Amino acid sequence: MAGGRPQLKRSFSIIPCFVFVESVLLGVVVLLAYRLEFTDTFPVHTQGFFCYDSTYAKPYPGPEAASRAPPALIYALVTAGPTLTILLGELARAFFPAPPSSVPIIRESTIVSGACCRFSPPLRRLVRFLGVYSFGLFTTTIFANAGQVVTGNPTPHFLSVCRPNYTALGCPPPSPDRPGPDRFVTDQGACAGSPSLVAAARRAFPCKDAALCAYAVTYTAMYVTLVFRVKGSRLVKPSLCLALLCPAFLVGVVRVAEYRNHWSDVLAGFLTGAAIATFLVTCVVHNFQSRPPSGRRLSPWEDLGQAPTMDNPLEKNPRPAGRIRHRHGSPHPSRRTAPAVAT
Repeated sequence: MAGGRPQLKRSFSIIPCFVFVESVLLGVVVLLAYRLEFTDTFPVHTQGFFCYDSTYAKPYPGPEAASRAPPALIYALVTAGPTLTILLGELARAFFPAPPSSVPIIRESTIVSGACCRFSPPLRRLVRFLGVYSFGLFTTTIFANAGQVVTGNPTPHFLSVCRPNYTALGCPPPSPDRPGPDRFVTDQGACAGSPSLVAAARRAFPCKDAALCAYAVTYTAMYVTLVFRVKGSRLVKPSLCLALLCPAFLVGVVRVAEYRNHWSDVLAGFLTGAAIATFLVTCVVHNFQSRPPSGRRLSPWEDLGQAPTMDNPLEKNPRPAGRIRHRHGSPHPSRRTAPAVAT
């Protein structure tokens, strides 16, 4: 409804739709993300490499848990940070509503399902935004893992864990006559290192940690920008959004500095996460705004607030309309002077 107190609306399909449709889809996404991440259901593509290629000959930085940005910390931040931000924003919106304005605001109705279930607008918005965020988080994981499985791009420390036998592979050592690699190895058994480390070293493009951080930061920054209302300052929301962007950028820098990913892998992860977050915010949750009732689309001008207006001087006539004298001084009762036209 537009303005005023929200009305009650009865719906007997909201609970079955949530249980049998949305929950099932979310479960399928979670299962697919688990299969891509922790099982061998989808084998990683074996990409060849050049002998003595310095691009993949960086030292092994150790397991992921020993990183300065370990996966446990990243998963905790991308889960807790946006959840707390959305929770605080919706609580503030519910207990401190915006003052009424001359522009009608589309408000949601309280849905009553059956005789016992009552879904208030704050609860519906909270479940909707957090549910879409969770769906997008696992979708980002699927996209990143699928890209890694399909491409099989080696990490900068790939040769350190692969430990190929260059003599058996027929790779001559580099010399002044041949300063660069001259033979491309495609043998499936070229690596003599640990199979688990070699398989992990083939999953570099795109960087999954960068994709998750970019998704979480983009979704949260758009929520802060579109939902938060701060009076008297124009720098609070930009400062908060930039503060959210800093950890994601630092994660990408750490991944490159520790020789775990290339810059191209990190940039591809950033683009993947940001694209998924932008799509979900604009096309699924509609910029965190309530949908108009009865299928009516909200005009872009109805959500802009009261904009300053300027009076048109052509619509005003400060001189009262009266009798205008003729050129010879005699009054003419029916003729008025026409406005001058600029040439």
